Amino acid sequence: MKEKIGNNAGLVWNVLTGQSAKNLKEVKKQTKLTEKDLYAALGWLAREEKLIFTEDANGDIFVALD
Repeated sequence: MKEKIGNNAGLVWNVLTGQSAKNLKEVKKQTKLTEKDLYAALGWLAREEKLIFTEDANGDIFVALD
């Protein structure tokens, strides 16, 4: 399971590399991960302090590499 989460974190990393902040829906669409797998990957990267999360006025969450 740990290996799968790490691999999925790599997918998220690749989608965000060289990009401005992306909506979580867009990251999910581009990585083709399930919601559960996406959140596990985001948690992995967040724990490593690699991500910045922001929320807009509509409550949409955006993520970017730190």
